[in-house]
Amino acid sequence: MLTVDFARLPVGPGVRVLDLGCGGGRHAFEVLRRGADVVAFDMDQTELDSVKSMFLAMEEAGEVPEGAHGETVHGNALEMPFEDASFDKVIAAEILEHIPDDMAAMRELLRVLKPGGTAAITVPAFLPERICWALDEAYHTAPGGHVRIYTLAELQAKLKATGFEIGPHHHAHGLHAPYWWIKCAVGVNNDDHPLAKAYHELLVWDIMKRPAATRIAEAVLNPLIGKSVVLYVRKP
Repeated sequence: MLTVDFARLPVGPGVRVLDLGCGGGRHAFEVLRRGADVVAFDMDQTELDSVKSMFLAMEEAGEVPEGAHGETVHGNALEMPFEDASFDKVIAAEILEHIPDDMAAMRELLRVLKPGGTAAITVPAFLPERICWALDEAYHTAPGGHVRIYTLAELQAKLKATGFEIGPHHHAHGLHAPYWWIKCAVGVNNDDHPLAKAYHELLVWDIMKRPAATRIAEAVLNPLIGKSVVLYVRKP
């Protein structure tokens, strides 16, 4: 399940990409499949171990184009172990909402990006996120959880103040917002609730089969209740 639109953030052979806060590696895997070099960066070593294993499995399965390379690096987004201007592209998907000093992370992102390089920044969209917070306090108070709700204007203003040129944006995962509202309504940790389980099965089916009906529904819902907003920015 990709949040970033790679038509807007093109990657390929000869491009070095940082997946900042890579989590399970969904974007890093897609970058590698497209032939670019990718560094999957995260604080969670367990996640990184899983990503590294998948990189190896992709190579063994012949899914990695010749010359492309994927690696994992453990560290903190506020003090990344990379030289200035190390990357052509950066992906920061669903990470800034977890960081108390988000502008420090933005400055680090700017530092490691090459002049003229572009980045895709994704955060939970305001309305779906606000509803989740209202329905269940546990959704955002768990350790390592979300510490703020961004408006698009706030995200744009902070990135502009950091030094980025602001580009286009779009919303993603319109079908996923109702799932999280259901989860929060029945208890965010109540994975066994019949309604939550049924909706989760629908989402898995959609991800695996990509039927036309749900693709059309998501395209309609994205601008209205898309769970994520994706902003593309450039380093001058």
